Amino acid sequence: MPQAPAELLFPRIPTREGGLELSRIVAGMWRMVEWDMPVAARVEFIEQCLALGVTTFDHADIYGNYGVEELFGEALRAQPSLRDRMELVSKCGIKLLSDKHPGHTIQHYDTSASHIMRSAEESLRKLGTDRLDLLLIHRPDPLMEFDEIAAAFTRLKQDGKVLHFGVSNFTRHQFESLNRRIPLATNQVEFSPLHTAPMFDETFDGLQDLGVAPMIWSPLGGGRLFGAQDEHGAALRQAIQDVAERMDKPFCSVVFAWIMRLPCRPIPLTGSGRIAAIREAVLGASFELEREDWFRILRAARGHEVA
Repeated sequence: MPQAPAELLFPRIPTREGGLELSRIVAGMWRMVEWDMPVAARVEFIEQCLALGVTTFDHADIYGNYGVEELFGEALRAQPSLRDRMELVSKCGIKLLSDKHPGHTIQHYDTSASHIMRSAEESLRKLGTDRLDLLLIHRPDPLMEFDEIAAAFTRLKQDGKVLHFGVSNFTRHQFESLNRRIPLATNQVEFSPLHTAPMFDETFDGLQDLGVAPMIWSPLGGGRLFGAQDEHGAALRQAIQDVAERMDKPFCSVVFAWIMRLPCRPIPLTGSGRIAAIREAVLGASFELEREDWFRILRAARGHEVA
């Protein structure tokens, strides 16, 4: 398997000038419960990520039916020296129906200051750490009050419990409205060759204008890039494969490179517990697609030429 050059194994990126710095590729933990790893295997996986320069780990309070943060925290408690070598990201603002929260009678959003504070405290407890490097509002809430969210963020920062703040899945206007009240580090959004909307709905343009790098969830379309049987999916897969074969790079590395070619400086998340998949994502940060190849993939993604 092709390896990234040693000098490029540790790329990092600031999400905005003078702000938070993350690894160029982020390890997404939302499926950790499904990986069914004993504690020792979780420690080993984290150490392998760190060895590749993947120092940022993405969580949410709800992941794994409210269980992932605790699994990750067990690994940190087993090997406490890991904490100071990484950045921890978490999210809050969604209340799931769950046997762990019998008081939730309907799945809904809650971006009240009290819920944000409680969720942050609970994430700290489960992860076994004294601070989060980044806390995100998971989804825009129709009942959210920007001033109240900003006040909760400010209090958490003053208390040293959260160092930086951001949002996830926000529109350009929603992001800018909250960013006027408190500087936001990022907007984590869905983007892949199968979901290109942020390129055309002002999400990426607005972030580039502000100098804020988006984080990207589901960069491989939740695995659909590999298995879509429809004509469009097959044509897109072939276009990516053609570029990969010409460049002698893995298919996944080309997808990550295609995403990172954008001028808004996207920061993709992985979603795999296989270190080989993480390695291919990191390799995507070590080369750049030619403009023509980038547009070949965009053409296949959209199903038509640029006008």
